[in-house]
Amino acid sequence: MEKETDKSTVVLKAEENVGVVQIADDVVAMIASLAATEVDGVSAMAGNITNELMSKVGMKKLSKGVRVVVTGRSVRVDLAVTMEYGYNIPATCHQVQAKVKAAIENMTGLSCTDVNIRIAGVRVRG
Repeated sequence: MEKETDKSTVVLKAEENVGVVQIADDVVAMIASLAATEVDGVSAMAGNITNELMSKVGMKKLSKGVRVVVTGRSVRVDLAVTMEYGYNIPATCHQVQAKVKAAIENMTGLSCTDVNIRIAGVRVRG
């Protein structure tokens, strides 16, 4: 009984005697961002802050660099990431795609059809 109520949420369950479960697109974007930055070699989302700083600044900036399109029960994610210098880009991106897809599907029950990655920069530690 899943239906879209407005542009930025999807209804997962609508049972008259229990209630409604809705997930906002921003939540799916936050899940994708957190999963991507957990992969070694990913410095941060483009225009975002690193995981170490997020608790000090707040959760609002977590979804920067992520675009989510939810259609029915499927999700397409576009990520812009900053890589660490010295990591293999194709291998790291493959890990990011797998981790983001698994996180979204496990946490929301939605099907993640695409995880597209754009390398926005390379960070050199120094």
